[in-house]
Amino acid sequence: MHPFVKALQEHFTAHQNPEKAEPMARYMKNHFPFLGIQTPERRQLLKDIIQIHTLPDQKNFQIIIRELWDLPEREFQAAALDIMQKYKKHINETHIPFLEELIVTKSWWDSVDSIVPTFLGDIFLKHPELISAYIPKWIASDNIWLQRAAILFQLKYKQKMDEELLFWIIGQLHSSKEFFIQKAIGWVLREYAKTNPDVVWEYVQNNELAPLSKREAIKHIKQNYGINNEKIGETLS
Repeated sequence: MHPFVKALQEHFTAHQNPEKAEPMARYMKNHFPFLGIQTPERRQLLKDIIQIHTLPDQKNFQIIIRELWDLPEREFQAAALDIMQKYKKHINETHIPFLEELIVTKSWWDSVDSIVPTFLGDIFLKHPELISAYIPKWIASDNIWLQRAAILFQLKYKQKMDEELLFWIIGQLHSSKEFFIQKAIGWVLREYAKTNPDVVWEYVQNNELAPLSKREAIKHIKQNYGINNEKIGETLS
């Protein structure tokens, strides 16, 4: 084990809180054990270790992230994602397979949604020529977390959104019965509605979507753009 990871593991373990661990695990549907360290404290504990041991050189960052990912308690994966933010300027297109590995390992919405818009979103924005090598493959993979990644990588794009690509991706996945796919479709449309509400409203009206996706997509349109309840009801029917 890398000395930095060992120090972090010992520091976290010394501050575990079993009373908090149980409800934290329950919130995540008991997919992972927890130490019971909530986000503000976890980040402070990580800061403590960085001050003592310094952040390892960038050439070792994948080793550190993988070792943290292998530890059982979910706080270690959360810490790994915090650490990745510190290496963000060094994460580039050569790391896409590594990011894929993280997406499909110990998968849940908390890790996937931290990886995809922030890291993959930035990479594909800089290298759109790589999209065709990954997005169709993820859609066809039958892995719901890779499919969710395909939907959400443009989440923060705003005016840089590729509408044609977005609607093609949604068209490939709109019939999925998976909650996390339906929710992701609604989420990305809701975010894009902040930039281009008319386009989203027209799309929701004229395309087949799961009711959950529609509800999420138009969640703020009534409030922000004056669409009445009757019209929303027609859209959801």
